[in-house]
Amino acid sequence: MEEDRDPKDETPETVEEEPQEFLLPLDFTSIVFPFYSQALIKLGSMEDPIKGGDDVDIESAKRLIDILDLLKERTKGNLEPKEADFLESCLIQLKMHYMQKAKILKV
Repeated sequence: MEEDRDPKDETPETVEEEPQEFLLPLDFTSIVFPFYSQALIKLGSMEDPIKGGDDVDIESAKRLIDILDLLKERTKGNLEPKEADFLESCLIQLKMHYMQKAKILKV
């Protein structure tokens, strides 16, 4: 009978594991990437993985970009070249997407 099974007797093959959450490496990118990805979602350039669909909010996207600009300003001279390049690349991409969505730049 199925109901009489003791969970202690189950082998690892019979126990279903919950999917593991993806964790970013613990480095500078783990600070930048969440702001970057949220800004892309708010710009409608990336689908919201939780809600699905577009969640366009230009003002929230601008705020996230401003936060990354502030981070760039406050860490100037303290980042490794690869870290500074990564942050700069994220900002350039976000600003281009922002200008397209805000109709400042037509492509």
